[in-house]
Amino acid sequence: MKQRNVFNADSPVSKAVSAVYDWDTFKFAPIRESTVSRAMTRRYFADLDKYAESDIVIVGAGSAGLSAAYVLGKARPDLKIAIIEANVAVGGGCFLGGQLFSAMVLRKPADSFIRELGLEYEDEGDYIVVKHAALFITTLCSKALALPNVKLFNATCVEDLITRTTDSGETRIAGVVTNWTLVSMHHDDQSCMDPNTINSKVIISCTGHDGPMGAFCVKRLAELGLLKRNHMGCLDMNRAEDSIVKNTREVFPGLVCAGMELSECDSHNRMGPTFGAMVLSGVKAAEEALKVYELRKKQDIESY
Repeated sequence: MKQRNVFNADSPVSKAVSAVYDWDTFKFAPIRESTVSRAMTRRYFADLDKYAESDIVIVGAGSAGLSAAYVLGKARPDLKIAIIEANVAVGGGCFLGGQLFSAMVLRKPADSFIRELGLEYEDEGDYIVVKHAALFITTLCSKALALPNVKLFNATCVEDLITRTTDSGETRIAGVVTNWTLVSMHHDDQSCMDPNTINSKVIISCTGHDGPMGAFCVKRLAELGLLKRNHMGCLDMNRAEDSIVKNTREVFPGLVCAGMELSECDSHNRMGPTFGAMVLSGVKAAEEALKVYELRKKQDIESY
């Protein structure tokens, strides 16, 4: 820069932040508009190229999906982990607690994961309260995305699954079919807009139970007769949270199901505004994915 911006020590916020200047003489570094465009697109398409062949794909960047990504990224820095999120923002239902209330309740022992993230909370005995659910999900997201082997593709949805069928007739999931979410929303009123694909050894699906993409992978396999779909039971917090965590598993070869999507597979009860099971289901999903990873990787190699 030809002109040096001068720090303003007299500013009432100068002790809080170093990015405060004499605004009368302030000036940004020069840039050409095309430079901004190239800086974004060059990196995005490099990521598309890199993660077109992923090790693990996580569908859904809510509390379960991001917890799984964080644990996997730390446990296996050698693996490429892609997160596909249909919404622009991550978090699913986790920007608020229940009924638009901000505080977030987690039953113990999920408090251990909250301490892992470095978040403060109120200890109420059998449960803890984080002062705002958005604080939890944004902290978790930032820590997951800071890992060098984790990439989030948001505003992108999974439209279908890639399958492989052996000569003996066994079918497994071998990747996901993706598209821009806005494109997927307009297949009915536009001409054909073909999707993209990501190959992966294991898929972790955590798309929840609500919304247009809720329980997508379970519903898609059920539609094809490959998996029996049940329906979520009525609310029972004590039964629901234990059941979701304990039953987080590979529900179909190559597909690990976690969070509330699992309730559409197993008929677990709804749990309502308590989030401990979402966090620990994500942790268990990472564990289950790594248990089957080498087998699915071997099958993937043998299929070519």
